[in-house]
Amino acid sequence: MTPDKNSNAWKRWGEADEAGALNYVRPDCVKHAAGLVRTGKIISLAQSIFPGMAIPGHRAGMSHFMGRDGGDYAAGARSPGGFQFAEDTVIMPLHIGTHVDALCHCWYDDTLFNGFPASGIRSTKGAEHCGVETMPPVLTRGVLLDFVALTGARLADGAAIDDDLLRRALSTAGVELKSGDVVLLRTGWLESQSTPSTVSFDTEPGIDVSAAQYLADCGVAMIGADNFAVEVLPFAPGTIFPVHQLVIRDFGIPLLEGLVLDRLANEGRSTFAFVAAPLPIKGGTGSPLNPLAVL
Repeated sequence: MTPDKNSNAWKRWGEADEAGALNYVRPDCVKHAAGLVRTGKIISLAQSIFPGMAIPGHRAGMSHFMGRDGGDYAAGARSPGGFQFAEDTVIMPLHIGTHVDALCHCWYDDTLFNGFPASGIRSTKGAEHCGVETMPPVLTRGVLLDFVALTGARLADGAAIDDDLLRRALSTAGVELKSGDVVLLRTGWLESQSTPSTVSFDTEPGIDVSAAQYLADCGVAMIGADNFAVEVLPFAPGTIFPVHQLVIRDFGIPLLEGLVLDRLANEGRSTFAFVAAPLPIKGGTGSPLNPLAVL
């Protein structure tokens, strides 16, 4: 597909649209994705979630505690009719591990995607517009671009994937991007993190603005990567999260962060059926999720 440059995708799907680029996932995209299933093998692309997992310092950690467990019965809790059970509670940020950024996650000039006012985001109710609950479930073609295989090693921290390197990866994979595709980028960053305590969220390889613009102009539905921010860190001088601003605020493209992609890469498939659905948390700015590649 030849990119068709536009400044943004506002009003492309109407004045009231909050789904953004996920509108590209039409019924024909779903049917085509179903046709890519050959073996029926399903691969999870999600990290495990557990207390003590790596998370940026400005976010709360994850807590997991039991409300009822086997110890209660050992201590004499009643079990009417012999019935016993366990249940638990999890407290965690929505942007943890493998997760999706909703379209209300970031903005500039006090305006969200499609022109909705940022003033509609309040601590008492979350986001009035573009919350994660407005994101439809996704079944479409997934495209894996494996930069580890392409370059022969994990990309160095701070290495930028520009539009030229992106085109090279597409050519090597033999893939032409189509409207509605979900593009997944394997940089090797997550695989290189040995323990949660040693993870740095200040530097990583990722796409730059030129690559992000190329993907947006190709009509991709989502962009995901095996790193913290999808985009390269540190940012280009004079910018702050420029890729987030471009793809989320300008083009309505959700970002998938913290993907586990080495298992998928080992299958040798560049295209596959991709499935994902966020938790419909009303007004949420993101959601943990368990995306799947179906081969």
